[in-house]
Amino acid sequence: MSGLDSVRADLAEMLDEAEWNWLMPHAQRDVLLVVAPGLSLLDVGVAIASDNVAEVQSWIQQNLLAKPTATQLSDWNSDQEKRFSALIVRPYVLVQELSVPSDTPEVKGSY
Repeated sequence: MSGLDSVRADLAEMLDEAEWNWLMPHAQRDVLLVVAPGLSLLDVGVAIASDNVAEVQSWIQQNLLAKPTATQLSDWNSDQEKRFSALIVRPYVLVQELSVPSDTPEVKGSY
């Protein structure tokens, strides 16, 4: 297994879901990075972990990788159970919003 394959495998194991209230401390420390929909969270994590500056700078220039905006933070603070895909690549925490399909009713209560 090559070095990048090993990094990818390690990061894939750490990819998880998180609620906004779990991510808030990272936002307060200014280490949260939002990955645009359509861009692979894992690909971004591998690029950061392997110090692929050119690719990371390209995503930043295209606004595909950015710190959360004031509007995003405000929206997320008003819905602290909002869910995200999250990946820690020290010192950063990469996130992508998870959307609930509008045609899927929420299930409340227990069975």
